Amino acid sequence: MFLRKGSGRILINDRPLDEFFGRETARMIVRQPLELVQATDKFDVIATVSGGGTTGQAGAIRLGIARALVEYDESLKTDLRKAGFMTRDAREVERKKVGLHKARRATQFSKR
Repeated sequence: MFLRKGSGRILINDRPLDEFFGRETARMIVRQPLELVQATDKFDVIATVSGGGTTGQAGAIRLGIARALVEYDESLKTDLRKAGFMTRDAREVERKKVGLHKARRATQFSKR
């Protein structure tokens, strides 16, 4: 994650934001921290992301941008924390259990 002064260009894996994310919601998630601190046209963002799905990648980039902004200006930390951009989404896939179809899906129960 690189955050440098610029015109507001966002590159993800060497591709522009609009080209990398097809869905508008993912693009909004990435822009949120910059919009909160009114810095959309002050910084250029260069991010590298891999693994997970599109929403997870957008959330990871959002966290990276928020952390980079705090490193740039410590006074932004409280606003970014209140908005929830400083916390990692810790949800992970629950493992499949033995004897079940999936993590929680069991075979159909027959009373008789």
